[in-house]
Amino acid sequence: MPVKPNVYITRKIPEPALARLREACDISMWEEEDIPVPREILEREITKADGLFCLLTETIDEALLEKAEKLRVISQMAVGYNNIDVHAASRRGIVVTHTPGVLTETTADLTFALLLATARRLVEAEHFLRRGEWKTWSPMLLTGRDVFGATLGIIGLGRIGEAVARRAKGFDMKVLYYNRNRKPEAEKSLGVIYTDLDSLLQESDFVCVLTPYTPQTRDLIGERELALMKDTAVLINTARGGIVNEAALYSALKNGRIWAAGLDVFEQEPVSPDHPLLSLPNVVALPHIGSASVQTRIKMAMMAANHLLQALRGQVPDYVVHPDAIKK
Repeated sequence: MPVKPNVYITRKIPEPALARLREACDISMWEEEDIPVPREILEREITKADGLFCLLTETIDEALLEKAEKLRVISQMAVGYNNIDVHAASRRGIVVTHTPGVLTETTADLTFALLLATARRLVEAEHFLRRGEWKTWSPMLLTGRDVFGATLGIIGLGRIGEAVARRAKGFDMKVLYYNRNRKPEAEKSLGVIYTDLDSLLQESDFVCVLTPYTPQTRDLIGERELALMKDTAVLINTARGGIVNEAALYSALKNGRIWAAGLDVFEQEPVSPDHPLLSLPNVVALPHIGSASVQTRIKMAMMAANHLLQALRGQVPDYVVHPDAIKK
C-alpha cells in the first residue's frame, strides 16, 4: 500500500478542503483559529512535511526552509506571497502556489464598501448615534464626500482593479489608472484613462491602492505622494500594508493634507490597538477582511488544497508563483 504524503496545515481551514486533503494525505494541523502557529512548532513540523498549506500569517523564510528535509510544495491560501522566500524555495525545487482570481469580486466589493463607508463617515456616524450624541438634525452634521460623479484613481489595474473600475461605472465616476503596463483593452471596455502616478494623485477624489506588494512598491505612497493629493481626497488601501508609508499617512491625515483614509491592511498585522492611525476619527480601519465572504474563503481553501495535491502527484499546479521551480 503506497505511503501517503505528509501535509502540514498552519491553521484550521474549511471542512470541504480538509476532507479533500485527508483522502490523499496524512494531515497534521494547527487547530487554533485565532492564534498563528508558533514558530517552534512550524520548525518541527516542516521537517516531516511533503507539503505545506499556509496563510499570510506565516513567515516562510530561508531559515525555515533549511529545516525542510523533503518539502515539495508550499500552497498558500492567498493571492499575495510576500511572506514566502520564493527564491529560497525555487533553489530547493519547492513549488510555491497561490490563489488568484477566486477572490477578485469579493475583494472588489469590500474595496468599494470601504470607499463608501469612508466617504460618508458611516463608522463615525454609527458611533455618534450609539454614544447618544444625536440630539437634533443639523445641516452640516457628519457631512461626507459625494462618490457619484467623482474621480477615482486606481493604482494597480489587475483583476481586482478592473473589478473596482466596473463598480465605479455604476456611480458614474471618472476612472484614472496607473499601472506598470498600459492596458488598452481595459481602456476600451471599461472607459478607464491611463495616466502617470503624480497626475492620478493630483486629479483624483478617491485613490484606491490595489497594486501587489514588491520591493518596488514598498512605500510607493509616502510624504511626497500624499502632498500631491487634494486636501479633500480619500485614500483606500486594500492591497498590502507597506505600500503606503503609515507614518506619512498619519501626518497627512492629522494635519488635513488629505481628508480621510480607509484601510484593510497594515504593515504589521494584527495591527496594535495603540497604532497612531487608529486614534484618528477620519480613518476607517478593518482587520484584513478583503476576501472574507463564506463562499470565497471556501473556494480559496479548495483551490489551495487542489494545488497542493497537484504538486504532490507530480502535476503542474494551476497557479504557480515561480514556474522555474517546476523544471527542477
